[in-house]
Amino acid sequence: MRITVSTIARFHSFDLAAQLQARGHLAAVFTGYPRGKLRETGVDPALIRSFPWVQTPYMALLRYGLLPSPAEREMALLAHRTLDGHVARTLPDCDLVSVLSGSGVATGKAARRRGIAYVCDRGSTHIRFQDRLLAEEFERVGLPWHGIDRRVIERELEEYELADRITVPSGVVRDSFVTEGVAPGKLAVVPYGVDLGVFRRVAPRAPEFRILFVGGLSVRKGLHDLFAAVRLAGIPGARLVLVGGKTPETDHLLARAGVPFDWRGALSWSDLVHEFSAAGAFVLPSIEDGFGLVVSQAMACGCPVIVSRNVGGADLVQEGVNGFVVPARSPETIADRLLRLYRDSELWHGLSAAAVDRVRHIGGWRDYGDRSCAVFRETIETPCRRFPGPAGGAERCEAE
Repeated sequence: MRITVSTIARFHSFDLAAQLQARGHLAAVFTGYPRGKLRETGVDPALIRSFPWVQTPYMALLRYGLLPSPAEREMALLAHRTLDGHVARTLPDCDLVSVLSGSGVATGKAARRRGIAYVCDRGSTHIRFQDRLLAEEFERVGLPWHGIDRRVIERELEEYELADRITVPSGVVRDSFVTEGVAPGKLAVVPYGVDLGVFRRVAPRAPEFRILFVGGLSVRKGLHDLFAAVRLAGIPGARLVLVGGKTPETDHLLARAGVPFDWRGALSWSDLVHEFSAAGAFVLPSIEDGFGLVVSQAMACGCPVIVSRNVGGADLVQEGVNGFVVPARSPETIADRLLRLYRDSELWHGLSAAAVDRVRHIGGWRDYGDRSCAVFRETIETPCRRFPGPAGGAERCEAE
């Protein structure tokens, strides 16, 4: 079994590539990242196909705030399209290609012409579902929502249709696809892993009660609800620590926080592990979040988690046993759980130990690799995969 992976950046796709390589299944991994940022991925450089000509300058310009909104949309779309075209033209001989959603239309068509199975790897909820949910939330917060680019939505919908299989990381994402009319049998839930060698408790809990948030400082991640929850909880001496980068709405959200906070920006893995270890609670109140790798990372460090039901990582959390799952848009419930953790030391220690046990039980990236390989093999061996018929003709089934 030979597998090709394609991703616009790195994300979990390089963890997948490393696992495929370890099993002798990796044909190549394509990326928009430059080789200089791929030295510590664990993937043989000879198998990495870097196409950095658009994605890399796009990320640099975005980082320094040099891309106005209209230009940002155009360049992001161009980065995905050009990577997609490059992969379609140079796709090596393989049995299956797994493409991170957004860059798979040309690749999927090329794969089907050659009898190669095509898997669309989607880390967030169905794109129409996502767009609708965020539109509702921006209206709730009182901010304008410009919507996901219609061209991006159309590309993703075409990918979903082209794909032999769609891999998703959680029940939340699977359910969103089913809601949008995708057949359940086309979907495969493959939860992401966590590096248990990196994420572990390395320090005692801080003397003051620290409430930790890790993620983009955005409406999507529910930052506004976290601020409201901290205000409602009113925990004496509590310290709210924010880790993550800015989004277009960040300044507006921070200006309305109403509580003191310590914004740490982006952190190294080692610094992030220390923050997880020192925190009294990790809160991710996302409005839409396909998985949230930070949930399993926090749990691996023994930090009790409070996550909304809209976070895919909630699949890992058993209410009141190894953390708390709360309704989205419910600051009152988050405040209640924060107070319980602050007041009840026995509860805190019980949840902390159970969180570590839960993450160890589901395994690290090796288990993710095992599950992915099982899905890929099943997809390749399915007797009725779609293949193109004669030019202008109907599709045919392999079993015909």
